[in-house]
Amino acid sequence: MSRQETLKTLRKTLLRRRDALRKALVGDLSLLRELHQQKTGDPLDAAADTVQDELNSQLVEVEARELAAIEEAIAKFDSGNFGDCEECGKPIPLNRLKALPYANECIECKRREEMDLELEGSAPPWNRIFDMTEVDPV
Repeated sequence: MSRQETLKTLRKTLLRRRDALRKALVGDLSLLRELHQQKTGDPLDAAADTVQDELNSQLVEVEARELAAIEEAIAKFDSGNFGDCEECGKPIPLNRLKALPYANECIECKRREEMDLELEGSAPPWNRIFDMTEVDPV
């Protein structure tokens, strides 16, 4: 299969995932609204509801970030820029795109970005790439 054919297949995957995330977000947001409308009389129930609300909110946040990344990838595909690293401009390897179809950087540039964040003392992003070859044995 050629690179272009593989990219077209990845676009279909992105479209299916986008549609699934949209449906999930609608359901998650509906659930959050329902939970906020329910009144609990017991303090333990209220605490449990608060924990559940927080977990649902975090899930919605992660899904929303993934959806935004997918929509950006679809827009790039439509404009002819899908599959190219935003940093170096080189084609992102197909294995990386198969693993993370909305990747916008090659592994080398992403690792460099993470190293720079580490040196600055910033927290690593939620989708950090780990290189197990650099881990010191304990």
